[in-house]
Amino acid sequence: MPDVATVDTFDFGFSWVIDEAMTRTSHALVADGRVWLIDPVDVPEQIERATALGEPAAVVRLLDRHGRDSDALAARLGVPLRDLPQQLPDSPFQVVRLTHNRLWKENALWWPQRQALIVAEAVGTNAMFTGGSGPLGVHIGLRLFPPRRLSQFAPQHLLVGHGPGLHGPDTPAALQRALDRSRHDLPKVLAKLPGALR
Repeated sequence: MPDVATVDTFDFGFSWVIDEAMTRTSHALVADGRVWLIDPVDVPEQIERATALGEPAAVVRLLDRHGRDSDALAARLGVPLRDLPQQLPDSPFQVVRLTHNRLWKENALWWPQRQALIVAEAVGTNAMFTGGSGPLGVHIGLRLFPPRRLSQFAPQHLLVGHGPGLHGPDTPAALQRALDRSRHDLPKVLAKLPGALR
């Protein structure tokens, strides 16, 4: 069972971060007594905590290669696996189409009532994404052509698939800065990548 480094709790759920170089982050989001698990890594204590918050609604995979434990958890909980959904009916989320090509397929979620943006891979907060420059960075594979569609959102909560989330009034500026400096900061990120992988 993987070790959990941190648990980020907010008033509509929580996230858990795995203690490893990739800092895989999973989310349990609660609305109207129902729980959505986003790109989950199966840590029994955290799954138990999530299901105590409400009835499991679905497991959602936002990135084509984020297998993680989504299939097994959906089967165990008896809920649908929503794999790269185009929409999530009967949920509070709007699906945002980010990147869809033969190498990379990713959607994000926007929760307007909570001003929460959930992004699996395009941006992250761990050292492999930021290179130590700012609280948020674009994935190295997208830095030349960053996901500018994210600029339309001004989230108060930004939940990512790698690293802890960002919360509060500085979050929109951190997102915009990461997108604006994506190409400029690429050499710095490349230089620091070997150390971030340790």
